[in-house]
Formats: sequence, structure tokens, C-alpha cells
Amino acid sequence: MRNGLEKRATATLAGLLLTALLSFPAQAGVFDDEVARANIEKLREQTQTQLADLTNRAEIASRNQIDFANQAEAIKADIAKLRGQIEVLTYELEATQKRQKDFYVDLDGRLRKLEQSAVEAKVDPAKPDPALETRDYEAALALLKASKFKDASAAFVAFIKAYPEGALVASAHYWGGYANVQTRDHATAAELFGKFASAWPDDERAPNALASRATSLDALKDWKGAAATLEQLATKYPNSEAGKNAKLQLKKRK
Repeated sequence: MRNGLEKRATATLAGLLLTALLSFPAQAGVFDDEVARANIEKLREQTQTQLADLTNRAEIASRNQIDFANQAEAIKADIAKLRGQIEVLTYELEATQKRQKDFYVDLDGRLRKLEQSAVEAKVDPAKPDPALETRDYEAALALLKASKFKDASAAFVAFIKAYPEGALVASAHYWGGYANVQTRDHATAAELFGKFASAWPDDERAPNALASRATSLDALKDWKGAAATLEQLATKYPNSEAGKNAKLQLKKRK
């Protein structure tokens, strides 16, 4: 492109020079050589200026073409990159959907097996329903809190028979004994407190259970049994408040 512009500029310069030379003969007698040379020089400078301008335009156009070409290549590269990302995302989406489908199929299979096992499983009567156990215990405890001691006593005794291996049977013995003390059924109270202290000696309520048993035995005028219970309490729980009181009571009995 630049060579074409240079050729056109040269042709223009040649034409201008030829026009000037053809005009000189008619006036050859009027103008001298200095004037002619000045005109030619001026014309040459004008032509060179035009040539430089055309050359500059050609270079600018060439640079613009290169920039456009580079931009086009960059856009093509970006498009190719985006296509690659879309392909990757599409693959990951399909893989995720497949994993989810496989997961739900596996989960459904596991649930079906569990349901089948539950249907086939035999009910073990020795293991009480925890929900029913809690319900019955709370009902008995509510009677005790309402000062309905006779009803509470019967409820705790029934609970012990219904849930002999239950998680709340220890508390049922303890509060059952307390309810019977309030109804003055000291025989049942002494029995329940004795069983509690014997079966759950590490429970923090065990010293108080022995102290209550001794009190109930005293009420029954079982002096020997009461003294033996106090001896047990003082020996087994010497640092407890109930154990210290048991020691004082034993001294008074002597």
C-alpha cells in the first residue's frame, strides 16, 4: 500500500514539473534562470510535503490494519476460551446430576432394606418403650408435686413393676419411698429406700435414702433395724451430711 502511494506521489510530482517546464518557453525571455529554479524548488517542496503526508497516512492505515488483525485474533482466542469453559461446566453439571441420581437410588435402596428389617424384626418385650417409660414416670412425679401422695405412691410402685430395667427405675424407688413416708406407710417406704441404697450405692441420694430408711424403721419401732441402718450409713458415707448425723444419733442411742 505504501509503495502505491509513493508511486502516485511521484507521478504527481512529475506532472507538476512537466507543466512548469512547458510554461517556461513562452516566457523564456521574461524570466531568468533564478526565478525558474525558485519555482521548481518551491514546487518540489510542495510535492515532498504531499508525499510525506501520503506516506504518513499509509503508515497509519497499515498500523490500524495490524491493530484490527490483533484485536480479531484476541477475540477469537477469548471465544475459544469461553467455549472451553462452557464445555467444562457442562461436563461438571452432568457429572453432578449423575452423582445425585446415584445417591438417591442408593438411599432409596437403603431405606427399603431398613423398612424390610423393621417389619421382619421381632419385638423384644424386655426392652420398654422409652417414650412410654418417660410418660408414666412424669405422670407419677406430677402426682407427687401436687401432694397427691397416695396416688403418687401407687403410681411409682406400678412404674417399678412395669419397668424393672428402665432408666428411671432408680428415681422411682427414691421418690416412691418419699411418697410412702408422707402417707405413713413406713414399711413400704423402708423397703423402697433400702432397695435404692443397695442397688445404686454410688448415687448421690444413697446416704439420704439410708437416713430415711432408718427414720421409717424407727416409726415402725424396729430399733434394731434402725440402728443397723445408721451403722451402715456412718460407715459407708462418713463424710456426707447424713453420715455425720448418723454418727451423732448412734452416740445418743448408747
